[in-house]
Amino acid sequence: MTQTASPIVYLNGELIPASEAKISVLDRGFIYGDGVYEVIPVYARMPFRMPQHLARLQRSLDGIRLANPMSDAAWADVIDTLIARQPFADQAVYFQVTRGVAKRDHAFPVGVPPTVFMMSNPLVLPSAEQVKRGVAVVTAEDNRWQRCDLKTTSLLGNVLMRQLAADAGAAETVMFRDGFLTEASASNVLAVVNGTIVAPPQDNHILPGITYDTAAELAHAAGMRIEIRPVRREEALGADELWLSSSTKEVLAITTVDGRPFAGGAPGPMFRRMWDVFQAAKPKAAATAAA
Repeated sequence: MTQTASPIVYLNGELIPASEAKISVLDRGFIYGDGVYEVIPVYARMPFRMPQHLARLQRSLDGIRLANPMSDAAWADVIDTLIARQPFADQAVYFQVTRGVAKRDHAFPVGVPPTVFMMSNPLVLPSAEQVKRGVAVVTAEDNRWQRCDLKTTSLLGNVLMRQLAADAGAAETVMFRDGFLTEASASNVLAVVNGTIVAPPQDNHILPGITYDTAAELAHAAGMRIEIRPVRREEALGADELWLSSSTKEVLAITTVDGRPFAGGAPGPMFRRMWDVFQAAKPKAAATAAA
């Protein structure tokens, strides 16, 4: 039997097979979840909105008071190198920075180099059936911490929320805090109300999504109305349409909520228009990145 070669990953300056990559059990990312991460979608070997992802990485690093170990140019060089080493064209590049290896102590260690890890996997996007029919979600009260705007590796709150959806055979858990829409466990959430796309403001309770921003920009360019404002639970659950957005979901319609058909049980016209606009933007972004 032919054994599949171990994929190439990046760890602290080296490109090595994943099977050879080793991190200390005293790494603060393992002990405390003390780190941040990013995921960049790659279409036809071209990273999608890499500058925006690197800017969000910097914001997250600043938020946990961890110095960025590389310049944007250095990050881009390693990302491009890692992409080139994979056998697939469409990829999801994952990279994380932790506070490094140190004696277990809650206080920040001094003079400890960060741990930098990167890998790339095939980009798995929603199926044609999911795009056509939409997906199911469940709802829950958002009981996570107060800094959801930082993309940290401390994701237990999100993991528990995502498991609620998995337990129900749903794609996501849509969350509300104090009666207002926040986000889903691994996605932003947008609504369509009376022909206008409505999205919650990017405050400390939601992750500033790159795809969220992309959808807003594309909506403006296509002449679609969009408002960024608080969205009450009743308004969201009574909306004409609800969408999920993320780097790996792109934009995806919600058609079942808590086991019941939502908005007629089929993706609405605004979603179909946004999906078409988003797909048209992908090759343009790739061409811009290659220029």
